[in-house]
Amino acid sequence: MAAETASLLPSQAFPSQPTKITSIKTLAESPGLTSIPAAYTFTPDLHDQVTCVPEGSIPVIDYSILISGTPDQRSKTVHELGRACQDWGFFTVVNHGVPENLLSSILDGCKGFFDLPEEEKQEFKGNHVLDPIRSGTSFNVSVEKAFYWRDFLKVFVHPVFYSPTKPAGLSEISLEYSQRVREVARGLLKGISESLGLEGSYIDKALNLEQGKQIFIANLYPACPQPELAMGMPPHSDHGLLTLLIQNGIGGLQIQHKGKWVSVGALPNSFLVNTGDHLEILSNGRYKSVMHRAMVNSKATRISIAMAHGPSLDSVVSPAPELLASSKGNEPAAYAGMKYKDYLELQQSNKLDGKSCLDRVRIQAV
Repeated sequence: MAAETASLLPSQAFPSQPTKITSIKTLAESPGLTSIPAAYTFTPDLHDQVTCVPEGSIPVIDYSILISGTPDQRSKTVHELGRACQDWGFFTVVNHGVPENLLSSILDGCKGFFDLPEEEKQEFKGNHVLDPIRSGTSFNVSVEKAFYWRDFLKVFVHPVFYSPTKPAGLSEISLEYSQRVREVARGLLKGISESLGLEGSYIDKALNLEQGKQIFIANLYPACPQPELAMGMPPHSDHGLLTLLIQNGIGGLQIQHKGKWVSVGALPNSFLVNTGDHLEILSNGRYKSVMHRAMVNSKATRISIAMAHGPSLDSVVSPAPELLASSKGNEPAAYAGMKYKDYLELQQSNKLDGKSCLDRVRIQAV
């Protein structure tokens, strides 16, 4: 997929960057706030098309069948998984085995973190994109001219587990949650390997998932007095292989499908899963990383938790050689190899801009 232009363009009228960036939560809770500061304002793209797809059209994968179904059931589910990666880059996972009370508990724990006093959250600010714990606002305020209506907590949870020490209980809950979600992600990647005609363990071994980077990202999108002018997160694709997302029942996720933005709701007790840049690279473009964005709401605060699963930091990700050879002759590689650590630093250190980071490793046809 070619790089896309962001659907919302930063306003030209914002003032110079403030010397101190307050959290969006603090800003949103300011007494009498009826409009948003100019530095958080985006000009809507008049050509934007947003649609709601009919219920049942977004692929649904039954994880229990993928793991323990009959050979025929499992073969059908692997095929459906491959089609979802190819046609949508996005799917819903049900019957995943992660307890519903654990999903509720981790959402509550993250709310507790965002509710901490500002000075306590500052203890976990972090300075570098590879710091194991970082909290803050927007995405990268050092390079952005217009800021996003979002506070975040990013934590590395594998191969070494980290967690903020506050609030009480968050560390224990996030450890259990991370381990359970990691199992689901590896099960999905086994099915995706098979859907590409590879061994089930291919992705796991080729990208050293035993040491794979797992990143816990909690997002807070407070209620906004002018949601039509604000943006929670701009159009972007994710690094890594798969991202598994849950949210607190408040909508706001939109994905790009066939040139239109699709508003996506979640089935109860399910994961919303999108494919990342490195699955697109490994599959040599057969499977696409999906563009998505986060909108904001005028009445309700949205909390989402995304769990990103990537290769080990030292893995060089390039198209699988087995997918480049065929009876019709060798298929040219569409992407150059890059170490995952370098890609991660590249994406996280710059402003989000469509799929521009993926374009850095795309090989242009001569």
